[in-house]
Amino acid sequence: MKLEDFSNIDFKNAGSLPGPVKAVMLLLLFLIIFAIGYWYFWTEAFSALEAEKTKEQELRTVFLDKKAQAINLEGYRQQMVEIEKTFGALLKQLPDKSQMDGLLTDINQAGLARGLEFELFKPGQETQTEFYAEMPISIRVLGSYHDLGAFATDISKLSRIVTLGDISIIASSKKEGKQATANSDLIMEATAKTYRYLDATEIAAKKKAESEALAKKG
Repeated sequence: MKLEDFSNIDFKNAGSLPGPVKAVMLLLLFLIIFAIGYWYFWTEAFSALEAEKTKEQELRTVFLDKKAQAINLEGYRQQMVEIEKTFGALLKQLPDKSQMDGLLTDINQAGLARGLEFELFKPGQETQTEFYAEMPISIRVLGSYHDLGAFATDISKLSRIVTLGDISIIASSKKEGKQATANSDLIMEATAKTYRYLDATEIAAKKKAESEALAKKG
């Protein structure tokens, strides 16, 4: 087969062409058809194949995660038991509605036991969240530095959760103009916050009110 065999090809008499020339032409035709088919048909199929491979990998990862969770299911159950115990212990530190008066009395008694003089003890407006209610109490007490510190410590040791915030300590007007000492009368102003859990009736009423509010917006 020579190069000249390709320069004078008569396609009308392709059947009489030499065998090697026919073979080369068939190969070229096959390559052209293959390229066209690849471009118009197989490219999309290959893209779909890659997408399925990616999806398969994602599903494999999900499967392995679920498998690991299934293997550790007993451990997760034990964790849930511990969480429930911890939640129950914390819940016991929150009084219910009927116990709030007793808690307020405990806070007041803690100050009186330290010899403090209450100039203000005013419960504020209760604020409800999803599962509990928060009540701020504005307090202003008169006493020595050590007694005020002891009072704050006693508050932190109550069986119920009570926090002190927005604390401000100033010299009492009774000692105005005199140098403050450990035994000087000081005035502490603070906001004590107590918490209680909402009972089933209150939670149901709260959810009903939220549903009605959403319905009105809709």
